[in-house]
Amino acid sequence: MVNGSRRCALYAVTSFYHIIFHPNLSIAFVNKKNILHTRNFHSVIISRFAFKKVFFHPSFLVDSSSSPSLSKNNAIYSSNFSVNNIYANYNCLEMSSSSNPVVPFVAENLNGVRERISSCAQSNNRAEGSIRLVAVSKTKPVDLLVEAYEAGQRHFGENYAQELMSKCSEMPNDVRWHFIGPLQSNKAASLVKTVGLDKLACVETVHTMKLANKLDRACASWLEENPEFAAEDDNNVKLGIYLQVNTSGEESKSGLKSVEEMCSLAQEIVDNCPHLRVDGLMTIGAPNDYTCFDTLVDYRSALAKQLGLVDENVIDLSMGMSGDFEEAIARGATSIRVGSTIFGARDYSNKK
Repeated sequence: MVNGSRRCALYAVTSFYHIIFHPNLSIAFVNKKNILHTRNFHSVIISRFAFKKVFFHPSFLVDSSSSPSLSKNNAIYSSNFSVNNIYANYNCLEMSSSSNPVVPFVAENLNGVRERISSCAQSNNRAEGSIRLVAVSKTKPVDLLVEAYEAGQRHFGENYAQELMSKCSEMPNDVRWHFIGPLQSNKAASLVKTVGLDKLACVETVHTMKLANKLDRACASWLEENPEFAAEDDNNVKLGIYLQVNTSGEESKSGLKSVEEMCSLAQEIVDNCPHLRVDGLMTIGAPNDYTCFDTLVDYRSALAKQLGLVDENVIDLSMGMSGDFEEAIARGATSIRVGSTIFGARDYSNKK
Protein backbone atom coordinates (compact mmCIF):
# COMPACT_ATOMS: atom_id res chain seq x y z
CA MET A 1 0.00 0.00 0.00
CA VAL A 2 2.89 2.33 0.78
CA ASN A 3 6.41 2.28 -0.60
CA GLY A 4 9.55 4.16 0.38
CA SER A 5 9.11 7.64 1.87
CA ARG A 6 6.16 8.79 -0.20
CA ARG A 7 3.46 11.06 1.16
CA CYS A 8 0.37 8.98 1.23
CA ALA A 9 -3.23 8.34 2.19
CA LEU A 10 -4.44 5.03 3.59
CA TYR A 11 -8.00 3.83 3.08
CA ALA A 12 -10.09 1.42 5.06
CA VAL A 13 -13.69 0.44 5.32
CA THR A 14 -15.87 2.24 7.84
CA SER A 15 -15.96 5.61 9.55
CA PHE A 16 -13.91 7.87 11.75
CA TYR A 17 -13.72 11.59 12.18
CA HIS A 18 -10.44 13.13 13.23
CA ILE A 19 -7.40 12.10 15.19
CA ILE A 20 -4.22 14.00 15.85
CA PHE A 21 -1.00 12.47 17.06
CA HIS A 22 1.26 15.16 18.48
CA PRO A 23 4.98 14.52 17.91
CA ASN A 24 5.52 14.37 21.67
CA LEU A 25 2.72 11.88 22.27
CA SER A 26 3.87 8.35 22.91
CA ILE A 27 0.51 6.69 23.59
CA ALA A 28 -2.88 7.87 22.41
CA PHE A 29 -6.29 6.38 23.09
CA VAL A 30 -8.90 7.77 20.74
CA ASN A 31 -12.70 7.77 20.78
CA LYS A 32 -15.14 6.18 23.22
CA LYS A 33 -14.01 2.63 22.52
CA ASN A 34 -10.27 3.28 22.23
CA ILE A 35 -10.43 2.36 18.59
CA LEU A 36 -6.93 3.50 17.75
CA HIS A 37 -3.64 3.58 19.58
CA THR A 38 0.03 4.15 18.89
CA ARG A 39 3.12 3.15 20.81
CA ASN A 40 6.43 4.92 21.17
CA PHE A 41 6.70 6.43 17.72
CA HIS A 42 7.42 3.03 16.16
CA SER A 43 3.73 2.70 15.60
CA VAL A 44 1.24 -0.04 15.42
CA ILE A 45 -2.07 1.40 14.27
CA ILE A 46 -4.94 -0.89 15.21
CA SER A 47 -8.62 -0.34 14.49
CA ARG A 48 -11.33 -2.76 15.49
CA PHE A 49 -13.69 -1.13 13.02
CA ALA A 50 -11.16 0.46 10.66
CA PHE A 51 -11.01 3.90 9.16
CA LYS A 52 -12.67 5.40 6.14
CA LYS A 53 -9.62 7.51 5.37
CA VAL A 54 -6.37 8.06 7.21
CA PHE A 55 -4.15 10.93 6.09
CA PHE A 56 -0.46 11.30 6.61
CA HIS A 57 0.76 14.86 6.89
CA PRO A 58 3.26 15.78 4.14
CA SER A 59 5.99 15.91 6.76
CA PHE A 60 5.20 12.34 7.79
CA LEU A 61 7.56 9.78 6.21
CA VAL A 62 6.99 6.05 5.99
CA ASP A 63 10.20 4.11 6.37
CA SER A 64 11.10 2.01 3.34
CA SER A 65 11.10 -1.11 5.47
CA SER A 66 7.50 -0.50 6.48
CA SER A 67 4.56 -1.86 4.50
CA PRO A 68 1.12 -1.12 6.00
CA SER A 69 -1.61 -3.53 5.05
CA LEU A 70 -5.30 -4.13 5.69
CA SER A 71 -5.97 -7.29 7.63
CA LYS A 72 -8.95 -9.61 7.57
CA ASN A 73 -10.53 -7.87 10.56
CA ASN A 74 -10.21 -4.46 8.90
CA ALA A 75 -7.28 -3.37 11.02
CA ILE A 76 -4.42 -1.28 9.66
CA TYR A 77 -1.02 -2.54 10.69
CA SER A 78 2.34 -0.95 10.19
CA SER A 79 5.67 -0.92 11.94
CA ASN A 80 8.78 1.25 12.11
CA PHE A 81 7.03 4.53 11.26
CA SER A 82 9.05 7.72 11.51
CA VAL A 83 6.14 9.54 13.12
CA ASN A 84 5.63 13.28 12.90
CA ASN A 85 1.87 13.89 12.68
CA ILE A 86 -1.00 11.62 11.75
CA TYR A 87 -4.36 13.07 10.73
CA ALA A 88 -7.55 11.13 10.09
CA ASN A 89 -10.90 12.59 9.08
CA TYR A 90 -14.31 11.24 8.14
CA ASN A 91 -14.91 13.72 5.34
CA CYS A 92 -11.48 14.66 4.03
CA LEU A 93 -10.53 14.90 0.39
CA GLU A 94 -7.97 12.52 -1.09
CA MET A 95 -4.45 13.83 -0.67
CA SER A 96 -1.84 13.74 -3.41
CA SER A 97 1.89 14.14 -2.99
CA SER A 98 1.64 17.80 -3.98
CA SER A 99 -1.25 18.81 -1.74
CA ASN A 100 -1.83 19.44 1.93
CA PRO A 101 -4.43 17.42 3.82
CA VAL A 102 -7.72 19.19 4.40
CA VAL A 103 -8.54 18.53 8.03
CA PRO A 104 -11.34 20.48 9.69
CA PHE A 105 -10.65 20.83 13.40
CA VAL A 106 -14.20 21.74 14.34
CA ALA A 107 -13.55 23.28 17.76
CA GLU A 108 -10.62 25.33 16.47
CA ASN A 109 -12.54 26.43 13.39
CA LEU A 110 -15.50 27.37 15.55
CA ASN A 111 -13.36 29.48 17.85
CA GLY A 112 -11.79 31.14 14.83
CA VAL A 113 -15.23 32.12 13.52
CA ARG A 114 -16.22 33.44 16.93
CA GLU A 115 -13.10 35.58 17.07
CA ARG A 116 -13.86 37.00 13.64
CA ILE A 117 -17.44 37.75 14.71
CA SER A 118 -16.23 39.51 17.85
CA SER A 119 -13.63 41.54 15.96
CA CYS A 120 -16.13 42.56 13.31
CA ALA A 121 -18.72 43.51 15.91
CA GLN A 122 -16.23 45.74 17.70
CA SER A 123 -15.16 47.38 14.45
CA ASN A 124 -18.76 48.23 13.68
CA ASN A 125 -19.77 49.31 17.19
CA ARG A 126 -22.05 46.32 17.63
CA ALA A 127 -22.93 45.13 21.12
CA GLU A 128 -21.23 42.04 22.47
CA GLY A 129 -23.45 39.04 21.85
CA SER A 130 -25.69 40.82 19.35
CA ILE A 131 -24.87 38.35 16.57
CA ARG A 132 -26.05 34.75 16.69
CA LEU A 133 -23.91 32.10 15.05
CA VAL A 134 -25.88 29.29 13.43
CA ALA A 135 -23.56 26.39 12.60
CA VAL A 136 -24.79 24.94 9.32
CA SER A 137 -24.23 21.21 9.60
CA LYS A 138 -26.01 19.85 6.53
CA THR A 139 -24.54 16.59 5.18
CA LYS A 140 -22.19 16.36 8.17
CA PRO A 141 -22.03 13.34 10.50
CA VAL A 142 -23.36 13.76 14.02
CA ASP A 143 -19.85 13.22 15.41
CA LEU A 144 -18.82 16.62 14.07
CA LEU A 145 -21.93 18.29 15.51
CA VAL A 146 -21.09 16.77 18.88
CA GLU A 147 -17.61 18.26 18.67
CA ALA A 148 -19.12 21.69 17.98
CA TYR A 149 -21.60 21.20 20.81
CA GLU A 150 -18.82 20.33 23.22
CA ALA A 151 -17.10 23.56 22.15
CA GLY A 152 -20.18 25.50 23.26
CA GLN A 153 -22.25 25.71 20.06
CA ARG A 154 -26.01 25.44 20.56
CA HIS A 155 -27.65 26.79 17.39
CA PHE A 156 -27.43 24.47 14.38
CA GLY A 157 -28.88 24.89 10.90
CA GLU A 158 -30.06 22.17 8.54
CA ASN A 159 -31.32 22.33 4.95
CA TYR A 160 -33.06 18.98 4.72
CA ALA A 161 -36.08 18.10 6.86
CA GLN A 162 -35.27 14.41 7.08
CA GLU A 163 -31.68 15.09 8.08
CA LEU A 164 -32.72 17.52 10.80
CA MET A 165 -35.26 15.07 12.21
CA SER A 166 -32.66 12.32 12.27
CA LYS A 167 -29.93 14.38 13.89
CA CYS A 168 -32.29 15.88 16.45
CA SER A 169 -32.78 12.52 18.11
CA GLU A 170 -29.02 12.06 18.48
CA MET A 171 -28.15 15.48 19.87
CA PRO A 172 -28.73 16.92 23.38
CA ASN A 173 -32.09 18.50 24.13
CA ASP A 174 -30.71 22.01 24.60
CA VAL A 175 -29.68 22.27 20.94
CA ARG A 176 -31.74 24.88 19.08
CA TRP A 177 -32.45 23.91 15.49
CA HIS A 178 -32.90 26.30 12.57
CA PHE A 179 -34.43 24.98 9.38
CA ILE A 180 -32.79 26.99 6.60
CA GLY A 181 -33.63 25.10 3.41
CA PRO A 182 -36.65 24.87 1.14
CA LEU A 183 -39.46 23.22 3.10
CA GLN A 184 -42.22 21.44 1.25
CA SER A 185 -45.57 22.06 2.90
CA ASN A 186 -46.19 18.30 3.18
CA LYS A 187 -43.05 18.00 5.37
CA ALA A 188 -44.11 20.74 7.82
CA ALA A 189 -46.15 18.50 10.11
CA SER A 190 -43.50 15.80 10.45
CA LEU A 191 -40.78 18.39 11.07
CA VAL A 192 -42.68 20.08 13.91
CA LYS A 193 -43.91 16.81 15.40
CA THR A 194 -40.49 15.15 15.39
CA VAL A 195 -38.35 18.07 16.55
CA GLY A 196 -40.91 19.82 18.75
CA LEU A 197 -41.45 23.46 19.62
CA ASP A 198 -39.07 23.09 22.54
CA LYS A 199 -36.15 22.44 20.16
CA LEU A 200 -37.16 23.86 16.79
CA ALA A 201 -36.07 27.47 17.20
CA CYS A 202 -36.95 28.79 13.77
CA VAL A 203 -38.02 27.98 10.24
CA GLU A 204 -36.11 30.60 8.26
CA THR A 205 -37.54 30.03 4.80
CA VAL A 206 -41.24 30.93 4.97
CA HIS A 207 -42.40 32.82 1.91
CA THR A 208 -45.90 31.48 1.22
CA MET A 209 -49.14 31.47 3.18
CA LYS A 210 -49.58 27.80 2.32
CA LEU A 211 -46.44 26.87 4.24
CA ALA A 212 -47.33 29.22 7.11
CA ASN A 213 -50.75 27.58 7.47
CA LYS A 214 -49.21 24.09 7.44
CA LEU A 215 -46.72 25.07 10.13
CA ASP A 216 -49.41 26.71 12.24
CA ARG A 217 -51.62 23.61 12.14
CA ALA A 218 -48.64 21.42 12.93
CA CYS A 219 -47.86 23.55 15.98
CA ALA A 220 -51.45 23.34 17.18
CA SER A 221 -51.37 19.56 16.85
CA TRP A 222 -48.04 19.32 18.70
CA LEU A 223 -49.41 21.43 21.56
CA GLU A 224 -52.43 19.17 21.87
CA GLU A 225 -50.07 16.22 22.26
CA ASN A 226 -47.77 18.13 24.65
CA PRO A 227 -50.16 20.14 26.86
CA GLU A 228 -47.46 20.83 29.47
CA PHE A 229 -45.94 23.41 27.13
CA ALA A 230 -49.25 25.21 26.61
CA ALA A 231 -49.24 26.30 30.24
CA GLU A 232 -46.11 28.35 29.79
CA ASP A 233 -45.80 31.95 28.61
CA ASP A 234 -47.70 32.34 25.33
CA ASN A 235 -44.63 33.44 23.36
CA ASN A 236 -42.73 30.30 24.30
CA VAL A 237 -45.23 28.01 22.59
CA LYS A 238 -45.05 29.75 19.25
CA LEU A 239 -42.78 28.69 16.45
CA GLY A 240 -40.38 31.39 15.38
CA ILE A 241 -40.26 32.01 11.64
CA TYR A 242 -38.29 34.25 9.31
CA LEU A 243 -39.74 35.49 6.06
CA GLN A 244 -37.38 34.69 3.20
CA VAL A 245 -36.71 37.60 0.87
CA ASN A 246 -35.23 37.31 -2.61
CA THR A 247 -33.00 40.39 -2.43
CA SER A 248 -31.03 39.58 -5.57
CA GLY A 249 -33.95 39.14 -7.93
CA GLU A 250 -32.44 35.90 -9.23
CA GLU A 251 -34.98 33.44 -10.61
CA SER A 252 -33.02 30.56 -9.12
CA LYS A 253 -33.64 31.80 -5.58
CA SER A 254 -36.84 31.54 -3.58
CA GLY A 255 -38.31 34.32 -1.52
CA LEU A 256 -40.54 37.37 -1.48
CA LYS A 257 -39.70 39.81 -4.25
CA SER A 258 -41.21 43.09 -3.08
CA VAL A 259 -41.79 45.06 0.09
CA GLU A 260 -45.52 44.98 -0.56
CA GLU A 261 -45.54 41.19 -0.90
CA MET A 262 -43.52 40.82 2.28
CA CYS A 263 -45.72 43.17 4.32
CA SER A 264 -48.89 41.51 3.08
CA LEU A 265 -47.67 38.02 4.01
CA ALA A 266 -46.43 39.16 7.42
CA GLN A 267 -49.77 40.74 8.27
CA GLU A 268 -51.71 37.71 7.11
CA ILE A 269 -49.58 35.43 9.27
CA VAL A 270 -50.00 37.67 12.31
CA ASP A 271 -53.76 37.75 11.80
CA ASN A 272 -54.33 34.08 11.00
CA CYS A 273 -51.53 31.94 12.47
CA PRO A 274 -51.70 32.16 16.28
CA HIS A 275 -48.96 29.58 16.77
CA LEU A 276 -46.36 31.37 14.64
CA ARG A 277 -44.22 34.35 15.57
CA VAL A 278 -42.60 36.47 12.87
CA ASP A 279 -39.13 36.91 14.36
CA GLY A 280 -37.21 38.21 11.39
CA LEU A 281 -36.18 38.20 7.76
CA MET A 282 -33.75 35.95 5.92
CA THR A 283 -31.92 36.24 2.61
CA ILE A 284 -29.23 34.39 0.70
CA GLY A 285 -28.28 37.17 -1.69
CA ALA A 286 -26.10 37.02 -4.77
CA PRO A 287 -22.39 36.15 -4.45
CA ASN A 288 -20.26 39.24 -3.78
CA ASP A 289 -23.28 41.56 -4.04
CA TYR A 290 -23.40 43.11 -0.61
CA THR A 291 -26.21 45.46 -1.57
CA CYS A 292 -28.48 42.47 -0.96
CA PHE A 293 -27.76 42.90 2.74
CA ASP A 294 -28.66 46.58 2.56
CA THR A 295 -31.90 45.65 0.83
CA LEU A 296 -32.86 43.32 3.68
CA VAL A 297 -32.25 46.15 6.16
CA ASP A 298 -34.70 48.27 4.18
CA TYR A 299 -37.23 45.46 4.24
CA ARG A 300 -36.90 45.31 8.02
CA SER A 301 -37.81 48.98 8.34
CA ALA A 302 -40.91 48.39 6.25
CA LEU A 303 -41.86 45.31 8.27
CA ALA A 304 -41.49 47.15 11.57
CA LYS A 305 -43.78 49.88 10.27
CA GLN A 306 -46.32 47.33 9.03
CA LEU A 307 -46.44 45.54 12.38
CA GLY A 308 -46.43 48.75 14.44
CA LEU A 309 -43.10 48.06 16.11
CA VAL A 310 -41.37 51.04 17.68
CA ASP A 311 -37.91 49.43 17.57
CA GLU A 312 -37.13 47.71 14.29
CA ASN A 313 -34.05 46.11 15.83
CA VAL A 314 -36.25 43.49 17.51
CA ILE A 315 -36.60 41.98 14.03
CA ASP A 316 -33.77 39.56 13.28
CA LEU A 317 -31.78 39.74 10.06
CA SER A 318 -30.48 36.34 9.02
CA MET A 319 -27.87 37.00 6.34
CA GLY A 320 -24.27 36.16 5.67
CA MET A 321 -22.55 32.80 5.22
CA SER A 322 -19.00 31.47 5.30
CA GLY A 323 -17.73 33.70 2.50
CA ASP A 324 -19.38 36.97 3.47
CA PHE A 325 -20.57 36.94 7.08
CA GLU A 326 -18.27 39.80 8.09
CA GLU A 327 -19.78 42.01 5.40
CA ALA A 328 -23.22 40.98 6.63
CA ILE A 329 -22.37 41.88 10.22
CA ALA A 330 -21.10 45.26 9.09
CA ARG A 331 -24.48 45.86 7.46
CA GLY A 332 -26.58 44.78 10.43
CA ALA A 333 -26.90 40.98 10.48
CA THR A 334 -28.11 39.60 13.80
CA SER A 335 -27.87 35.93 12.75
CA ILE A 336 -25.26 34.43 10.42
CA ARG A 337 -25.22 30.95 8.90
CA VAL A 338 -21.71 29.47 8.73
CA GLY A 339 -21.07 25.93 7.57
CA SER A 340 -17.99 24.97 5.58
CA THR A 341 -15.69 27.31 7.52
CA ILE A 342 -16.55 25.30 10.63
CA PHE A 343 -17.15 21.78 9.33
CA GLY A 344 -15.23 21.66 6.05
CA ALA A 345 -16.44 21.04 2.51
CA ARG A 346 -19.79 19.30 2.16
CA ASP A 347 -20.51 15.90 0.66
CA TYR A 348 -23.74 15.80 -1.34
CA SER A 349 -23.21 12.29 -2.73
CA ASN A 350 -26.09 10.89 -0.67
CA LYS A 351 -28.45 13.79 -1.37
CA LYS A 352 -30.97 13.79 -4.15
